[in-house]
Amino acid sequence: MKTIGNNALQAKHDALKLTTTQKNSILKDLAIALDTHKERIQTINQLDVNNAREAGYDLAFVDRLILNDARIDCMIAGLASLINALDPIGVSQETIYPENGLDIERVSVPLGVIGIIYESRPNVTLDAFALCFKSSNVVILKGGKESIKTNTMLETIIQDVLIQHNCNPYLIQLIKDTSRVSTNEMMTMNGIIDVLIPRGSSGLIQTVVAHATIPVIETGAGNCHIYVDKDADGAMALEIIKNAKLQRLSVCNTMESLVVHQDIASQFLPMLIHSMPSVTFYGDEHSRNVVDILPAHDEDFAREYLAEAMSIKVVADIDEAIKHINHYSTHHSEAIITENQETARQFQHEVDSAVVYVNASTRFTDGAEFGFGAEIGISTQKLHVRGPVGLRNLTSYKYLVHGNGHIRP
Repeated sequence: MKTIGNNALQAKHDALKLTTTQKNSILKDLAIALDTHKERIQTINQLDVNNAREAGYDLAFVDRLILNDARIDCMIAGLASLINALDPIGVSQETIYPENGLDIERVSVPLGVIGIIYESRPNVTLDAFALCFKSSNVVILKGGKESIKTNTMLETIIQDVLIQHNCNPYLIQLIKDTSRVSTNEMMTMNGIIDVLIPRGSSGLIQTVVAHATIPVIETGAGNCHIYVDKDADGAMALEIIKNAKLQRLSVCNTMESLVVHQDIASQFLPMLIHSMPSVTFYGDEHSRNVVDILPAHDEDFAREYLAEAMSIKVVADIDEAIKHINHYSTHHSEAIITENQETARQFQHEVDSAVVYVNASTRFTDGAEFGFGAEIGISTQKLHVRGPVGLRNLTSYKYLVHGNGHIRP
C-alpha cells in the first residue's frame, strides 16, 4: 500500500501536465483497445461470473458482475462521450476585483488522488479511470474479490494504452489484495488519497463512512419511492412503476417502495398486483385489506430489495406520504404520479432526496440521462456534490491572485 501511495503521488504531479488533446487521444485509443479485446474481456469475466454463481450470490449481484457485448459497447460509448466533453480543468469560474486592487480569479483544479471502493461491477474500473483521467485526477481502485480477474485485465489494458503514449501508468492502480486489511488501510491513507468514493451495498457504504479518516463522497444505496397520488393518471402510474421496478433490478435507481393514496387504493392496487405477477409485495395493514399480499414489517419499508419485490404503504394524504418517504428513504430518488400541480410542487419541495420526479420513472437518475455523460455514482449527501457525480464534480478550485507590488496596510 505504501508503494501504491508513492506511485499515486508522483502520478498526481504528472496528471497536471496532460493537455486536453493528450487526454482525448488516450481515451480514443482506450476505446479502440476495449473493442479489440472485447472477446478476451468476456472470457475472463465469465470466470468471475462462474465463481460468483458457484458461491451462491443472488441474481442481482451476478447481473451487476456481467460484462456482455452490450455493456462493453456502453463502456466504449462512455469514452466517446468523455472525449466530446469539455475539459473541466483550468476553467475560469469567477473573477473578483476587490477594492484593494488585486485581480482574483477562481479556476477549477483536480481533486488529486481519488480512491474508489466498489463491489462486483467491473465496468466501474473503466468508468472510474476515464472520469478521473479526463478531470486530471489519479485513481486508486479497490474492487471486490468477485470481479478481481476482470478488474485486473481492465487495469492492464488501460495501463498498456498509457504506456504507449509515454504516460505514467500509475494514473490508475488496482489494489490486488481483496482482503479487508487493505480496505481498512486504504480508508486511512491521509496525505495520499484526497477523497474516497464508496460504491456498492448499504453495508459497504456505511462502513466506509464510519471508518474513513479522509473525506468521503457518499454514493448511497437506493430505497427509491414512488407515490401514487389520488389525482394520478392510473394508466400512467402503472407504466412508470413497472419501468422503475422491472426495467433493471440490480441498480440503485430501481424503485423499491410504493406509496398510494387511500382514496384510490381499492381501485389501483388490484390492477397493480395483476400487472406485475412476478413481483412479491409486502404491504401495510390497509393495503392487505385490499389485496392478498405478505405483511410488511419496519425493515421491509427500509429495504433495498434489488429483486422482484417491493413494499406498499397506503397513506391518508400528501403530508403522510412525504413523512413516510423522508423517514425510510436513502435520499436517492423519489417520484410522485399526479395531475395536481400544487401537490407536485409540495412533493418536490418537501421530499429530502437528491432527485425528485413528477410523472417520471426513478430509472432516469443517471449521469448520461441527465446529459452529464458518464458518472461515478449517485451522491446522496449534500457536500460537496449531490446526485449524479460527473466530470465537473471531480474538481475543486483555487484562487489565482495577481498584484502589482501590493502589500497589506
